Amino acid sequence: MGKVIALANQKGGVGKTTCAINLGGALAQLGNTVLCIDLDPQANLTVGLGVDLGSVERGMANVLIEPEASLASIILHTTTKHLDVAPTNIDLSAAEVELFSAIGREMALRDKLTKEIVERYDYILIDCPPTLGLLTLNALVSANGVIIPVQTQYYALKGVAALLKIIKTVQDRLNPKLKVLGMLPTFYDSRTILGRDMLDSLRDLGDHQVFRTVIRQSVKIGEAPTAGVPITAYDPKSDAAKAFIDLAKEVANAH
Repeated sequence: MGKVIALANQKGGVGKTTCAINLGGALAQLGNTVLCIDLDPQANLTVGLGVDLGSVERGMANVLIEPEASLASIILHTTTKHLDVAPTNIDLSAAEVELFSAIGREMALRDKLTKEIVERYDYILIDCPPTLGLLTLNALVSANGVIIPVQTQYYALKGVAALLKIIKTVQDRLNPKLKVLGMLPTFYDSRTILGRDMLDSLRDLGDHQVFRTVIRQSVKIGEAPTAGVPITAYDPKSDAAKAFIDLAKEVANAH
């Protein structure tokens, strides 16, 4: 069975989408088949994987709301080999509101992740929105692993406790298979004392492992989405690409 991994953190700007795109690219480069699901109404993952938003007539909003809409029906191939995307558009915001009154609303995504889809891919990565709302909850209920990207800055660490509390509730009540694969330090700048201190603080939090791989601040990572490809395709020799390959290997060994 494929591994379903949510990338979640209710704080915006921590690099969730960047990590989803580039981890997907790195896993694909290592020979895995990967599906990236865009569960953020901002649709940055969809655009970052080279999909023209204007061409997305049906996306994750349809899948979550329409009983007859299958996940398979909206999946697109990207220009990166072995890497597919389930795109989204702004309709997803309205879909989340509509979901609130639906029966079994936390299970909407899980119900659409059929055996056929899960078996088709080695990895399914879900990019969550920067909230602890219903879309993130759907991702956590559907996943068997969660990666928490955490910016190595003071306020970023404070929000992690709230997320871990939600994850614990999901594990207890809705999805006992969910496992925290680790916290992923992002936007790390080793030149600053603050950056180094925050990395130490993250590792001292104790209960959950922190990935050995650290995602550093990088101009190349910012450029890659404008080309619509992961960093592993945009600049395979860059330090950033190597970091995501290292992360992909860690994720592969985390199960």
